[in-house]
Order: sequence, then structure tokens, then C-alpha cells
Amino acid sequence: MKTTKKYWKGLAQLHDDPIVEKLAQNEFVEELPVDEFLGDKENLSSTSSSRRDFLKFLGFSTAAATLAACETPIVKSIPYLVKPDEIIPGVANYYASTIYDGRDYASVLVKTREGRPIKIENNGTCSNSRVQASVLSLYDSARLKHPLKSNEESNWRTVDYEIKEKLSKIKNGKIALLTSTILSPTIKQLIEDFGDKYSNVEHIMMDSTPYDGILDANLESFGSRLAPSYCFDKSDVIVSFGADFLANWMANEYATDYVNGRNPKNGKMSKHYQLETNLSLSGANADKRIQIKPSEQGYLISSLLDGLRGEKFDSRLSSIVKALSSSKGKSIVISNSNDKNIQLIVNAINNELNNYTNTILVDKPTNLKQGNTSQVDNLLSDMKEGKVSALITYNVNPSYSYNKAKEFNVALKNVALKISTSSYNDETASLMDYVCPDSHNLESWGDASPKHGTYSFMQPTISPLFDTRQFQETLLSWTDRSDYLSFLKNFWIAKGIDWNTTLHDGYFNLEDKKLRLKSFIDRSKSIKNSSSTELELELYETIALGDGYQANNPWLQELPDPLTRACWDNYLTISAHTAKEFGLENWNVSNGALNGSLVDIEANGVSLKNVPVLISPGQAKSTVGMAIGYGRTKAGKAGDGIGFNAYPFTGKKSISIKKVEGEYEFASIQLHHTMMGRDIVKETTLSDYIKDPSSGNHRETYATYKGKLTADKVTLYEAHDLEIGHFWNLSIDLTSCIGCGECVISCQAENNIPVVGKEEMRKSRDMHWMRIDRYFSSDMTEELSAKEKISMIDMFSEMEEPSENPEVVFQPIMCMHCNHAPCETVCPVAATTHSNEGLNQMTYNRCVGTRYCANNCPYKVRRFNWFQYSDNDKFDFNMNDDYGKMVLNPDVVVRSRGVIEKCSMCIQKIQELKLNAKKSGQPIKDKDAQTVCASSCSTNAIVFGDSNNKDSEVWRLRNDERAYDLLDHLNVRPSVFYQTKIRNKA
Repeated sequence: MKTTKKYWKGLAQLHDDPIVEKLAQNEFVEELPVDEFLGDKENLSSTSSSRRDFLKFLGFSTAAATLAACETPIVKSIPYLVKPDEIIPGVANYYASTIYDGRDYASVLVKTREGRPIKIENNGTCSNSRVQASVLSLYDSARLKHPLKSNEESNWRTVDYEIKEKLSKIKNGKIALLTSTILSPTIKQLIEDFGDKYSNVEHIMMDSTPYDGILDANLESFGSRLAPSYCFDKSDVIVSFGADFLANWMANEYATDYVNGRNPKNGKMSKHYQLETNLSLSGANADKRIQIKPSEQGYLISSLLDGLRGEKFDSRLSSIVKALSSSKGKSIVISNSNDKNIQLIVNAINNELNNYTNTILVDKPTNLKQGNTSQVDNLLSDMKEGKVSALITYNVNPSYSYNKAKEFNVALKNVALKISTSSYNDETASLMDYVCPDSHNLESWGDASPKHGTYSFMQPTISPLFDTRQFQETLLSWTDRSDYLSFLKNFWIAKGIDWNTTLHDGYFNLEDKKLRLKSFIDRSKSIKNSSSTELELELYETIALGDGYQANNPWLQELPDPLTRACWDNYLTISAHTAKEFGLENWNVSNGALNGSLVDIEANGVSLKNVPVLISPGQAKSTVGMAIGYGRTKAGKAGDGIGFNAYPFTGKKSISIKKVEGEYEFASIQLHHTMMGRDIVKETTLSDYIKDPSSGNHRETYATYKGKLTADKVTLYEAHDLEIGHFWNLSIDLTSCIGCGECVISCQAENNIPVVGKEEMRKSRDMHWMRIDRYFSSDMTEELSAKEKISMIDMFSEMEEPSENPEVVFQPIMCMHCNHAPCETVCPVAATTHSNEGLNQMTYNRCVGTRYCANNCPYKVRRFNWFQYSDNDKFDFNMNDDYGKMVLNPDVVVRSRGVIEKCSMCIQKIQELKLNAKKSGQPIKDKDAQTVCASSCSTNAIVFGDSNNKDSEVWRLRNDERAYDLLDHLNVRPSVFYQTKIRNKA
């Protein structure tokens, strides 16, 4: 069945803006800066230099460049005097470890080269883009290099002596230890020991995004303050009220479980309903999405409970009530509300549906969120009253992320002893008397318990780069002890753990004490409809920066948001309908870049000036959204002054906005890589797929002298011999891809992809080898309009309406490694050639930068190095920093100015794989063949392998009825193919 659905990338494309066609015809619309390159751009055009003078100059320049190129650069190397046994130059080592920064948790494998960690891989758990990028944060030159005393460099001996002396003199006042959620059993033990040594110690945990509503509601419902585990893979119906569980809500692991429960091969998929304000990653993947205002959430959840009990309920919930009623014990209802009363109703709903012990496990809770905002507020009151004699902070930055940060900073003056253990001299640390810098996860020993009964170990993969010390060692020092490694080892050996085995594996299960839980107590109270006509604000976290802890990580700053496709900014998201009411707009300038209106926003005395507005399809009417994690002032050179700090608006719903003069320049690639309206996304419904597995995968036929044939049967190319040896293919399942961007960061880390900054991104000069295109859908097309004789006005009216709440699909795009490659035929110097294993290869030192290949590529996946991005002060990111360069992969060359680059299908990993197979004398195992995008994909949407191996997963997928080639009518025979998108619309 041929689809009538039309896809568009942005509102400009939807409205047929001429700039879209201009971009489609010319990828690089910026004029080349010839005048600037040659010299005086103001006077050059009026000079009267003869052709002979110009050729003299050109000849001299060429000769000088040739002579300079003959000089071999001097590279100084220091050989090993005694080579470490575990290091073989040129061979990577892998260590099982843990990443946890108080926010994101993952059990990982760390790839090291010659003692340098350079890459993060998953180790039996989900990760995300921030976990993948954390390896770059290790080499952040903004990290503190020494302990500080009164913001001056000091040493550990002095700092420890003075702190212990001052702590020991505290008799009456309180010693407050303010930390993030603590997952480590040994840290909890050390804090307990610390409290035994010093009097009146209080440990308080805070989360940058509070989850008190869930925790306090469960305290009343079950007698224990906990957050349960959710089994999305066992659920037939998922109803989420604002909880973006595929991105940042609660834990990372939910994405894998969610996709496992939506495999169409099983003949069924979970039905996902999302009721939300901002268009989130979870909402974009939902089968049905309902827009609501934040003030409506409590009423609708209460109404849902009424419906399940047979009482009158809101008509918007009809299909949800029906689906849940028929899926008792096989459903999940969640909410992102931080209101305890709303969460009590959610608990009552899940109890009514018999979900506890089936899909929701309160006896195996997650430990990732334990913060207590009321205790933090009480601490603030005690500080104001002078009751706190010492404050020690760990893994938190309340001067930035606390919604009462201004009050907190004033109250700090009443605390006699202030100590931070931050790795950075951040907003909070800069106000402290002492800063005892913590080491990075990759420099530290440790343990973690992300879930009841589940544990993982952290081990150092490099010696500390700076004079830092992990928090555990600091606590030991202040209790007159040392050697945390021995403490950690003895702690777990005493519990019967095999140290060497578990350290090698990285994670283990251990039977914990059974939680004392009460039988469910229903304390829910009905909530009336309190929806107002006021403009309402909903805060959210992006998949890149999250809460802003890694704001100084340029990889994350430059990762485009999967929905708005903007980076290096936060902004106010608003619907087209509401934007029109306030006279706000977005528009494209001559080079395709996106600009927007500015507003001042205010809520209960909190205000921000000149905030940019980005019109976002899917935003609920009369609402706006804004991301936290931006607006840092002491993050570092990449993070300072980027965006606006939205934390002060936490808990504030009603908001007023006022348009002001001026315009804002976004770094958005939303209109970049235009596909010219071609059929690039193929999709179908689950019911149609069950009837016909090839449903939605329609292929056009073309008239030939042999009759009508599909495009793959018609070609002028001579076929490559790909039946002998390996034929590397890559499959992308559009049903499994949730658009999280983890693969983009993983690719950037593996392949030394440079950061180019906001201005270059704005000019569509992004360098990512992999991008994730986002398409909004609209059921109205010009063809349907003509067929049903719909007027032009009505057609555009109906085409406009879905833009308020469109369906969304994500499509990862990289070099397709075409076997009839258009790029290979136009390169004048044979810099791009075809291998006998089906790969399109780039020879960088042969490329002269004509960009013919980029012009001839139908997928627009080739990247041109407009500048020398390394060792260039104009691009002052990790490649212009001696520490930042330590993350570079020595197996991948750093490209120079004037060279085209693109996805190599991780050729360095393929070569390593073949060499290892040759040494062992064994054939390549299918599970060992991995590109980094495939190995990092938490949903297994990307599968790589040898298509000539009929036992491989990729061979099975290539021959699946859902498999199709992108732009298959061109018959370029890509080695990358897709599986049709399947939605559950039953």
C-alpha cells in the first residue's frame, strides 16, 4: 500500500518557503570569501593588477607552498624504558567500570590506548549521549588542577590540616553534608564513619530535577520513600503524563525495555499514550499523543481513575480507559509531576490495574533518585539562622541548580566553614573557603548500586591528570585514615564477593535485605479541573546537556536537539498558534539560517530578558517550554554564557511574556540536508504488517524495453564483485530508533570529528558524520487535494492543522556506502573509491577539495573542512587544547583544511577485526563485527555485519520484507538500508 503521507522537516518546508528550494539546489549557499582570502577585500575589486602579475603571484605562492611541504615536521617521542606488561603499542585495552556523576548512571567498558581512555562502550546497560561524552570531560582543561583555599592555589597537606582542625572545634553548630543522590554503599559507610567522628553531622541529598512527589507518595502508599522499577518490556499499554522516560526521566535503562516490548516480529507491540505539554522524545515515539496544559495534568489523572472505576471521566481519555481496562496487570501509568497528591492518584491507578509486582516493582526500587527537597529547604532555613557551622558539598551545584539559589548564596555568608569537593571552580565552589577537587570517574575507584540487588564497580583507567583526589579518599583523610582501594576491597570481600571476577565483569547481583513494605494504602484524593487561560511554562531537560553538569563539554553543546534540531542554545518553545497571538515568528535569512523573535519572561518576581522564541510543532496551545542546564557562568570556555538559566522558574507554572525589539540567530540545522520532498520514510501500521509483512514498503516500477521493472533491476553500472570475501552492510530499524543521539556522540568520539562552534553550525557547516533527521508528518497532500477536489485554501488549512500535533519519525543518516556511488564517478583525483568489501573509501591526502562528490551525493552526508579545526584559536575547543587532544583516537587521522570527510563505517575497527581473526585462525564472529554507532545503540536499532554471511543478523535483516533502500528509485545500491517504521494504531 502506497502511503499518502507527506513529510516535512520544518514549518518553512511545510509552507513552501523559497529558501527550501534554494537549499535543495545548493548545499553551500555561502559565497566563498575570495576577497578576504586574497587580502584587502575592500580595495581588491578596484585594483588594476594585470593577469601577468596575478600569475606571478600565484606561481610564487605555489612554489613556496611546495618547498614548505618538503620539510618534514619534527615529532618528538619518548620511548618506554620499561614497558608496562598490559600495554602493547597500537592495541587497545578495555576495562569494565562505572560512570556516575550524580545524575546519569551506566555500567561501561572503557577503551584505552597507551594508557589514555578514548572511548566509552555500554556494558550490559543503557547509556546516553552524556555518558558517551563523559570521556571528553576527563580531559577538560577547566577542571581544577589543585586544591584551593580562599580561591587561591594550595596543597592537600595544608587544606586537610586546616579543615580537620576547624571541624574538630565545632561543638554546637551543625555540620551539613550536601550531596547528590549517593549510589555507593562504601560512600554511605564513610559518611556514617564521618558522622561518628564529628558531632552533629547531617547528610542531605538533593537532585537537580526533584522527584519528591514520587518518593513521598510511595512513603504514604507503601511505608518506604522509594522510586519503583518499571518493566516497560512487560507492559501492553503505557500511559505517560509528561514523563519523558525515553530521555531523562528517572533512569537510562527504560529505552531498551520499551523497544523490546515493541518488536513487530512478535505479532504485538505495546500501545503508548503520551499526554504532555512540550513535544518530548517519548511523545515523538508515542502511538497516540494528547496535548495538555501543565495545570490539566492532575485533573486528567484523577479523571482517569474515575473512568477505571466506572465513573464519569474526561472524553479525551476514552481510548486510554478502554485500553487500560483490558490490560490489567500488563500496563504502566506514570507522571512527571512533583506533586505528591497527583502521584498518590497515579499509585491508586496502578493498584487498581494490578500493576504492582507485575510491571511495577516496589520491592526492587531504583536508587537513582533519593533527593529530599524539604530537607534542602530546611538546611537553607538553618543557614539563614546561623545554625550551620560547616557546609560540605559533593556532586551538587546549588548556587546554580537550586531554585532558591539567590537565597542560598546570601545564607552561605552565615556559615563559618564552607567546603566544596567539585571538580570545577563552579558557581558554588567559587563561594567556598576550601575546594578539594574530586577526581573524574575514569580516574577513580568506587562502587554503585543503581537498583536494589544490582551493583557495579568503578576502576581507574588512567592516573589522575591533576592534583585531585576522589571524594572517598577525602572523607578517609578527614577521619585520619587512607587507602580507599583497600577499604573498598575489604568491604566487598567481607560480603563474599569474588573481587577479581566481579572487577573484571564490572557488575554483579547480590541478594539484599528484603525491604519492609506495607500493603498498599490508597490515600488519593480527587482533583478538580483547574485549567486556566493563562500562559503556562513547562521546564524540561535536553538529551544533550541534561541538568547542565557537563555544560563545558563541546560535544554535547553541538549535539542538535532531536526535535528542534538546534544546538548551542536554549530557548522558549511555543506553538505556531500561540506565537501568532503574541506576534512572534521564526524566519530564514538568505543563507538558510534560522532567526527568531525575542521576549521578556516573568513569573512571580523571577524574570529573564531577551529570550529567543522557537516555534515548535507539538507544543500545547497557551504553553511554552524551556530547557534547564543552560545559562552557566562558571562552567568553562565552552559552557559559559550559553543560553539562559531556567532553574529559578522551577515550580512556577503561570508565566507572562512580552515581545521586545531585536532578533536572535539560532544554530539550527532544521532546514539543512533537504530531501526535496521525496519518499524517504516508509511506514505502516501493526495491523497491516501482520496481514502483509511488506506493507508500506511499496516500490515503484519503471517502463523499460523488458517491461516494467523496479529501479534495482535497471542500471548502467558494471556490478562490483561482492560475493567473494566480506560485504559489510548496516541495517537501521526506524521502529526501534527513538532519536536519542547516543550514536552521534559515539561516532564523534571514535572518529575524531571536530567541534566547529555555533557560527559554523548556523551556516550548515556541521561536521557530524552521522545525523538524525527528524520529520513531521501531514496526511494532507496536493495529490489527495486534487483527487477529493479540496480547494487550495482548505488544503493549506488542513495541511497546517497537523503541524500543531504531528506524528514524528527519526531517521539516522550517514554515508550509505553506495555500490553504484555517484560520488566515485565525479572525483577528478580518485580520492573516493570503492573497496572490494562494499565500502566507499576516502583517501584524504589525495583529496583536493573540489566538492564535486558532495554535490553529487543524493544523501548530503559528505563534510567539507572549511577550516583547519585543530590547533586553531578560532575554534578553541578540545582540538585546540593539549589536554583535549588526549581523547583523539590514534587509529583515525585528524583531517586538514580543504578535505572532504564522511562515515568510513569504522574501517579501523573492521581492519582490527580481520587482523585478530587472522591471528587466531578463526572466522569472524557476527557478534564481534561492530561499528561504534551499532555497539552504542541502546535500542539495538542499528545492526552491522557481513551480508555474505548467511548466518549473520544483517543478512536476515537485508532479506526481511521490511527492508528498503533510502531513495531506492536512484538505484545507487547503498550498503546501508532501513526497516519500515511500524506504528501501533489499533
